[in-house]
Amino acid sequence: MKIGILCYPTSGGSGVIASELGMALAARGHEVHLFSYRSPFRLRPHSDNFQWHEITIPQYPLFEYPSYGMAAACRVAEVELDVLHCHYAYPHAVSAFLAKEMTGQKLKTVTTLHGTDILLVGQDASFTRATKFGLERSDAITAVSAFLRDKTLSWFDVSPKIHVIPDFVDARRFSPTAGPRESTIVHVSNFRPVKRTADAVRALYLIRRRVPATLVLVGTGPEKEAVRELAGRLGILSSVRFIGEDPEVEAHLRTAGLALSTSEFEGFGMSVLEAMACGVPVVATESGGVSEVLSEACGRTASVGDVEALAAAAVEILRDQNLARTMGEAGRRRAEELFDVDRVVPQYEALYERVCGASNAENLSV
Repeated sequence: MKIGILCYPTSGGSGVIASELGMALAARGHEVHLFSYRSPFRLRPHSDNFQWHEITIPQYPLFEYPSYGMAAACRVAEVELDVLHCHYAYPHAVSAFLAKEMTGQKLKTVTTLHGTDILLVGQDASFTRATKFGLERSDAITAVSAFLRDKTLSWFDVSPKIHVIPDFVDARRFSPTAGPRESTIVHVSNFRPVKRTADAVRALYLIRRRVPATLVLVGTGPEKEAVRELAGRLGILSSVRFIGEDPEVEAHLRTAGLALSTSEFEGFGMSVLEAMACGVPVVATESGGVSEVLSEACGRTASVGDVEALAAAAVEILRDQNLARTMGEAGRRRAEELFDVDRVVPQYEALYERVCGASNAENLSV
């Protein structure tokens, strides 16, 4: 099949899973076209079946506020596709509708909900109607967790059924190491307010009173400098490493003693899953879809904003190597059994086949 993927290229979960899905589909023999305004940071060397298309926004004196959504629609319409898979409801689902109109209704569209696109952007009065419009005009809608599906249906009365297809991990790439683990805590974030990255720094401040730990922050975003300043004020800046957007995030996870997620909300919890696949115990906030990823056997949870509880759970795990090993092994098993790429990607292939009305199963590599 000729599959288009429209996404943001940033370090958030939607951009990560869109990139990983595109590469997985190309590896399975599909012709994949990924559209974004810059190359997604998680893209790695890929097959000849994969092509990235840059969305450029024209700058004219008349257009004081150029439209990214329209530019995306026009770029997609230039490529002949069977199906366009949109990641992030607004504006991408609306852009997909426009591209569909430009191509004479031949293009089928799938929209995947990741979380903040519905719970933050979608709830803004300026975008609610457009978000609902884009969802209604999609040929199929998916959500990355049952929690997110149910939340969406409680706020938006949409006619297409919302299918739950979880995020996934390549368990061959994200795998445990045989070597010793360090007293290192890894936090993967796009440094937006919803991620509450400052809570990770506050937790480290409490943790270091009892365990000589180091915090590794992978990613970048608008609150990065504020987080750095907080670490300085708390006197622990030398114990915090700012890695930036590193596409080889598994290198930081494999030797970590713990992964820490402090989000106010997660539609799924991609960083949690990738840590589990690497055999790393997790401490996370009770933030929506995470409960469908992380079981009690794999880590500990605390209420959003409860820095003391997060720190206490981290200290318990870092001090008890047997507990950490048991949790890591349980997380690895859960990642392999429920969320491996080879279990999840065929669900998307089957969905594409249904929306396109494909009758020849040979078109799919399932």
